[in-house]
Amino acid sequence: MATITFFEKTGCTGNARQKALLADSGHEVLARDLRHKVWTNFALLEFLIGLPVAQWFNTSAPAIKSGEIVPEELDEPTALSLLRHNPLLIRRPLLQVGDERRVGFDATAIDAWIGLREVPADDLEACQRPVPEPRVFYVHSASGGAIRCQFGAASPHAGRCESR
Repeated sequence: MATITFFEKTGCTGNARQKALLADSGHEVLARDLRHKVWTNFALLEFLIGLPVAQWFNTSAPAIKSGEIVPEELDEPTALSLLRHNPLLIRRPLLQVGDERRVGFDATAIDAWIGLREVPADDLEACQRPVPEPRVFYVHSASGGAIRCQFGAASPHAGRCESR
């Protein structure tokens, strides 16, 4: 059993699943919100050293998804500055056991490092967003009929109104 300092974004469902897997495997998890720590270049590099700069970043962060920040185009000093000033850009979780530090949640690598009760097949590092339930509205047409509008569904008619 290991004691793991687990830097997360509090409230993240992906981080909650990761912590549950660690706890179910017999490890003690000391959760810390990475937004409430003052990060220095040195403190960040203790987790990130040896990885390409692009792997330092949370690919689900809005600024990365929008293309505002392109991690593959950044040098180390610029990347560290961005991460220090916006911790939500940091790839999560940051894990520390004793003096060893890691970034991200590769379940196979974590199993080899500290052991897991089971290694899940799905990607536990990917952001977990619930699939929204479709919303259905009915509006009146000019002729007095009803038009069914459905939004947020994964059907071919999602986001369209159709005559009924």
